[in-house]
Amino acid sequence: MEARSNSRRAPIVAVTGGKGGVGKTMLAVNAALAVARTGRRVLLVDLDLGLADVGVLLGRSPVATIEDVVVSDLDPRAALVQVAPGLDALCGGGGSPAMADLAPPARMRIVGLLKELAREYDLVLCDGAAGIGSDALHFLAAADHVVLVTTPDPAALTDAYGLVKALDAFGEQHGREIPTPEVVVNRAASPEEADGVATRLRAVCERFLSRSPKSAGWLPASGLVELACRVQRPFAADGQAPGLLGTCIARLAARFERLCPEREALSTCSRA
Repeated sequence: MEARSNSRRAPIVAVTGGKGGVGKTMLAVNAALAVARTGRRVLLVDLDLGLADVGVLLGRSPVATIEDVVVSDLDPRAALVQVAPGLDALCGGGGSPAMADLAPPARMRIVGLLKELAREYDLVLCDGAAGIGSDALHFLAAADHVVLVTTPDPAALTDAYGLVKALDAFGEQHGREIPTPEVVVNRAASPEEADGVATRLRAVCERFLSRSPKSAGWLPASGLVELACRVQRPFAADGQAPGLLGTCIARLAARFERLCPEREALSTCSRA
């Protein structure tokens, strides 16, 4: 596998949403596959610890999960699942009350292991829990970049603003400078509608928070997405998806790929 010196690590990108059902897990899974196809080493991590869905969308039933790492002190590398060439996943469990509200030491352990594993990859892409729970905010604050997924639905847009507001307040409370999330508009009817949604969110954030979230891209409404979720096979699993959906996910993956360290800084070694 590819690794970098101890002074370097992959960027940690957290994908989140103000409310559930906006498509953040779908985006994280397919974008991770698309980035891995560029030759980058990608780690996909499910940080929706109470109700994890990454393994479900991948059609995988991992032998071990991040819960085993936290509760049983399992080496996180023993819990990794190879999804595709260049892509590993650290899946979460489901329905565990203990994982839905972590104690601070457990939360810090997860952040620490993410930064440790990041030295062995080019990109760490995390699918976080929706909403503004304590764990969700702590993990977002620990990320290098945050991608906020919303839809044109007014409730989703309102909750997206609520998340930016909560993250801003979290940063002030803890004395930390937290990067403003970038926005992806999912299920848009057109690029014009996506731009309009992103513009409305940016305007209200600028007015009340003095933050200006940039647009990171958009995804169209597509029956292919719904079918892929039902059959538990990502639409990007076999290469670029057809049509506009494929174009949009490729553009988003290229944006993530540009965050990766320069290839010249990498050396080849084998995992211990």
